[in-house]
Order: sequence, then C-alpha cells, then structure tokens
Amino acid sequence: MTILIKGGTVVNATGTVVADVLVDGEKIVALLTPGTEPLGAIAADKVIDATGKYVIPGGIDAHTHMQLPFGGTQASDTFETGTTAAAWGGTTSIIDFAVQKTGERVQDGLAHWHELAAGNCAIDYGFHQIIGGVDDDSLKAMDGLIDEGITSYKLFMAYPGVFYSDDAQILRAMQKARELGLMTMMHAENGPAIDVLAAQLAEAGKTGPYFHGIARAWQMEEEATHRAIMLSDLTGAPLYIVHMSAKQAVEQVAWARDKGKNVFGETCPQYLYLSLEKQLGARSEEWGDFEGAKWVCSTPLRSEEEGHLEAMWQGLRTNDLQMVSTDHCPFCMKDQKELGKDDFRAIPNGIGSIEHRVDLLYQGVVDGRISLSRWVELIATTPARMFGLYGRKGVIQPGADADIVVYDPNGHTSIGLGEGRTHHMNMDHSAWEGFEIDGHVDVTISRGTVLVEDGQFKGTKGHGQFLKRDLTQYLV
Repeated sequence: MTILIKGGTVVNATGTVVADVLVDGEKIVALLTPGTEPLGAIAADKVIDATGKYVIPGGIDAHTHMQLPFGGTQASDTFETGTTAAAWGGTTSIIDFAVQKTGERVQDGLAHWHELAAGNCAIDYGFHQIIGGVDDDSLKAMDGLIDEGITSYKLFMAYPGVFYSDDAQILRAMQKARELGLMTMMHAENGPAIDVLAAQLAEAGKTGPYFHGIARAWQMEEEATHRAIMLSDLTGAPLYIVHMSAKQAVEQVAWARDKGKNVFGETCPQYLYLSLEKQLGARSEEWGDFEGAKWVCSTPLRSEEEGHLEAMWQGLRTNDLQMVSTDHCPFCMKDQKELGKDDFRAIPNGIGSIEHRVDLLYQGVVDGRISLSRWVELIATTPARMFGLYGRKGVIQPGADADIVVYDPNGHTSIGLGEGRTHHMNMDHSAWEGFEIDGHVDVTISRGTVLVEDGQFKGTKGHGQFLKRDLTQYLV
C-alpha cells in the first residue's frame, strides 16, 4: 500500500520543512516538494491531507512496564491494552522491561516477557533487561543480551529483597557492561535508608499516600545518583538515570556531563506537571484522603514550591536531561492501589501516562518551554539514538520505517473520566483527569499501517513486531 501525506510541515529534531511524505509498504520512500507528483505519488492508494498540521516521527516511549508484578499485584495494562493506548496517543514503539528478580534466571525472565508480548502488541516493541540479582550466573547471561537485540539493562539501588543491588554488585555489572558496550540504566534511590524512614513514619501513624514522597526524600535520590555516577566513572560504563524528579539529582548529572562523562538523564511527565502539594491536597467523596494514592510513584512527586518541577523543564532546555519517558506502570484504585489504604508502603507504585506523553510534551511547546524540534527530539529522536533504533525509528526520512503521526496544533485534547472518559488505558482513574491540551493526535501510522484516524482505532492486536536493537549512538 502507498500513502501520500500532503500539505503538512515535517518536523524532525534538526528542524522543519514543508513537504509531502510518500510511504510505500512499511517504509518512507520520499519527501517531496509540495505540488510535485512523481511516479508513485500520482497513484497513491491513500492520500492524507495534513494541511496546517505537523508530520512527525512516531513517538518512542523507552520506559514502560506492561503486566509488571509489583506489591502483590501486577500492572493493569497488558501488552495489548497498553500498546493500543500508546497508539491513540501518537506512540508507535515502546521499550519495556524483561524482569529477573533475585534468585531467578535472566534467560527465564526474558523468555517470559517474549511470551507476554508476542502476538499481543499493536505497535512495535523492544526490551531492556532488568538484572535484579547480580551474581555469576546473571553476569554470564549478560554476554548473550546483544545477540538477543537487547543492548541495555537496568539495576536498582532501591527495593531491597526484590530488585536491589549493592555497590559491589553494581560495580561488577558495570564492569561487564563496559566490556560489552551495554547501557546501564539505574533506578537511583537509596533503598535501605528509605525503608528506615518509611518504617519510622508508619510507626508514628503517618500512613497516608503523601508520606510515600516524604520517605523517599530528595536527598535519597541525590545521594544515589552521585554514587551511581562515581561507579560509572570508575568502570567507564555509560550510565542512564531513569525517572529523575529531584533538582539536586539533576545537578549531579549536569556536573558529570560538564566533565565529559557518558551520563544521561530521563524524566517523566508526572515530574513536569504533578506535585507533592497536589497529592497532599487530593480529596474525593469515594476515596477521601486516600485519593492521593493515584499519584504514588517512585521516584515520588516533588514539591513545586521547592522548584523541582521547573528544574525538570530547565534540564530539558539545557540538555542536562535528554529524554522524557513515562515509566508507565498503571494500577487501578480498586483492588490495587487500595491494598495500601492503611499503609502507604503497600500502595503499588506507578502512574499511567503512555497515552498522554506526546500531548503533554507538546503543551510545553505551546507554553514556550521547549521548541517544536526539541519536542520531536525528546519524544522520538533521542530515544531512537539512545537505544539503538535510529534510522529505522525516530526520524522522517527516506528509508526509515513509516512510523508517522499527523498532529494538529489547532486541535484540542481533553483528558476526562467517568462519562467523559477519554483515555484508553486499562485503568479506573487517570492521574491526568482534567488536563486540557492545546493540540491533538489526528493520525497514527505504524510501519505504513494506519492505526488511528478519524477518531477511530483501526489497528490490530499482533501488528507490533519485536525490535532487535543496536548499541547506543551516544558513546564517546
């Protein structure tokens, strides 16, 4: 099938150009001067009018957790529901996390994640590998990851007894990563100290959702970020800090980057728009003070009054932060979040945002916080370069996969719930309820197949293919 997208402004990370885009099969084959009709464009099977709209590469969400087991339950989005919601929001590729916990085999966790995703995804998908138990067996298993198309892995400085790695284990894993060229992704919080603070708060009767963020104080993120940077510096392993929320932690990344280190930082929409103050003030007739559980995530929301949210935007402008992913890990309030109704420590950690990331970052363009090209860079191009997909993904150019979004800057997106529910994630609530976006995803195309158009989902379960990824393009 051939598709001609006419009259739009093509936006890449390098700039904008008014051009028509010709798709043949699964690939982009030409960018055409408007008004020209070379062979193939004349008889296109489908013509999409993008006049007055932006034509951008499909979004890449490089940090998702579909069906993740956590806190006695599992994330409510399956690979089918989560990737369908992603397509509605202009995301055409995800990189999820295959899981190995302490005492398990890396190969078994990876095989299980392939079973969960294969044949169920509406968009293309890849995997990072969580190494939740660093030992001789898991280090040996890392040797085979690149052959599997998995060129990044994740360690945790939090969650003792589940995913936690101590400094010696991190050192060994980073030494192996440096040898292989793997990107080390780090959840940087001082988990053992957080557990002490959380226990002390609970003993004092401070058990509501707000105290989740108090226990996970910004000092715990800054300290762990600095320690991870030092271990990265010692071993020479590239380091990518996930879901950064504390301005002091971002300052540590900026310090390392100013010294020329291969250190990178990611933040998430919740740390750009949501705050600890919002969580503290949350009330509802149904849930009372427990309403704040909707916004329990790790790292936690931070104080807007202390300048953390503005610091995240500033980091994106200065490139001290390179990416915005979602850390999409949704849980329903009923039967999931309410597991921690009497103790914040039992609230499953996670927010669902996969459908809204492209829109929420575009609002940053409207508000004058980032440029149009920086928007595309953050949501598509840098994820592709950082995680070995660039050329295939993250750019509108001949030879690239036809992952394309037609975005209407004059459209509007209201995120509602109840009778006015607009999101498609498998959740009984939305952290983004009431948000109004000055823009709208009109068309989503994945490898030449139209998934969303005219307010309808036209995709199919199983369309998505597994992405074997190359090494990062960010090493020096």
